[in-house]
Amino acid sequence: MIVRPEGAAAETERALRIGADDGAVRLLDLGLRQLSKSMAAGGRTLPTVYGVHLGQESLDLWIAPADRNPPAPWQSFDDGQVWRLYADALDVLEGADLADVLAPYPGLVSIGTNEGGRILVDLEAAHGLIALRGPEETRRSVLAALALELATNRWSDHMRITLVGFGGELAENLAEIAPDRVRAVPTLHEALPELEGRGEEVRQALAASGVDSVLTGRCRGVFGEAWMPHYLIMADEPTPQEADRLVALARTGTRMAAGYLVPGEVQGATWTWEVDADGRLQAGVLGFEVDAQLIPEEHYRALGDLFRSASRLESVPLPEPGAGGEPSEPPGASGTQRPSVDIRLLGPIEIDAPGPMDDSRRALCTEVLIYLATHPGGVHPTVLSGAIWPRGVSAGVRDACVARVSDWLGRDARGRPNLYYDDRGRIKLGSEVRVDWAVFRWLVWRSAAEPASETAYMAYALDLVRGPVLADRPRGRYGWLVTDDLEYEATARVIDVAHRLVLLRLDEGDPHGAISAARAGLRLAPDDEGLWRDLLRATHATGDVAQVQVVVDELRTRVGRDPLMDQLQPETEALVEELVPQWVPQR
Repeated sequence: MIVRPEGAAAETERALRIGADDGAVRLLDLGLRQLSKSMAAGGRTLPTVYGVHLGQESLDLWIAPADRNPPAPWQSFDDGQVWRLYADALDVLEGADLADVLAPYPGLVSIGTNEGGRILVDLEAAHGLIALRGPEETRRSVLAALALELATNRWSDHMRITLVGFGGELAENLAEIAPDRVRAVPTLHEALPELEGRGEEVRQALAASGVDSVLTGRCRGVFGEAWMPHYLIMADEPTPQEADRLVALARTGTRMAAGYLVPGEVQGATWTWEVDADGRLQAGVLGFEVDAQLIPEEHYRALGDLFRSASRLESVPLPEPGAGGEPSEPPGASGTQRPSVDIRLLGPIEIDAPGPMDDSRRALCTEVLIYLATHPGGVHPTVLSGAIWPRGVSAGVRDACVARVSDWLGRDARGRPNLYYDDRGRIKLGSEVRVDWAVFRWLVWRSAAEPASETAYMAYALDLVRGPVLADRPRGRYGWLVTDDLEYEATARVIDVAHRLVLLRLDEGDPHGAISAARAGLRLAPDDEGLWRDLLRATHATGDVAQVQVVVDELRTRVGRDPLMDQLQPETEALVEELVPQWVPQR
């Protein structure tokens, strides 16, 4: 089961969510791997990427030297100085065979955001030391954010990150979050031998492999581990002697699968960035000016608590649906009358409503509607303001938005508004508004109330599941989910129902029905290994050994996409060995 973070950890997740965009991150990860594979197939060399712009509509690479002929589906702009990949290519990329392609630019890291999206730079492209100037406290917050992203991002593979001088909770938490990536030491003197040894290993690999650069080695997949990067991030300014030694180590004139970030003014640094007390960062010769990513020191402990809660497997108490009595028919139904409004959130958000909605206002109005739909007891306007507009909003703007949502939902079959204020001033949805999550909960309740029809009700409930909860919610919205039970309860309930239905159908001698149940649960919780084990057992029960092998390969491919889950759980490995002892992993 998933455990919901609480207190400061929940607030930290809320802050992280405001800047998160999983679709854009997948576009970055898969887009770069596809680019590498295509360039290798054409016998071409990957370009140096100095900067990346990651927006909602596209991914832009600023490259050197300019090249007007990128491989499809990339497109060239600005006389070949920019290669662009549009977001609508993501569906094709997710179906491509990229599991064995090395991440070509693991040193890409976000330095901040501007009005168009997120800006990333490649630490390796500096070919030397990167110095960060500015107030000490802000400087340290920037470096902590860079360290966190390097330790947890999905567009990199194996890497080594050495943190020098951070100490305390940040170093401990990052080492716990990503033990295979992070090493923390108190002084640079302890880090230098490993860094210098790593540089020598890369030089030897270049000579032995015959490739002309680290990028080419990654692109062609030769000597794979040789190109594993090593990045150094220091919390405190180096002494003049340490700075000289670092500059000599870092300034190679060519890419060496390494990057070095240090605070302060450092003579000989290749790039010098500056951040002010307000968190505005200027990236020197690169020409970027952004609102920097910051993790203040007071968030270090909350950060660790957040990731620890995400990894805990114990169950949490789930509220019983409809405490105090359930309706005799599914929510949103009224006799034989079809619902006036249909809201689907168990997957990509879908709203079927009779009224008009301006596309420019749709995202905000949809979030308001989803919040109301997940709080069927009603929402006071002040509570709605705090949830949807966490940075503040006037009552006039809020009320105008609610009025637009009301117009969008229209009226029910009896002429009553589908959105109204009750006698206590709370905003509520009408009885003819159907919400798939409410219907799911009702069907689960009915399955317990009518044991003879348990299988049928659970199957109907799982038919409502189309994907992860609110799968396509836009970047920067829905921060209220962090302090709401919805995501955690929905995930837990769907997993429980899918597992229960698998067992029931296997007991009934219906392995194909059990497979369908496991697949339904995996649509919402694709990384839940308990459901993968259910799927393996159900597939094995069909007697089709070849199909079991297909499921195992599918599972390993899924796990391999997450840099923090580079192996299956022991229980899953044991099951695979039991069911398919002769199985050989795909390479």
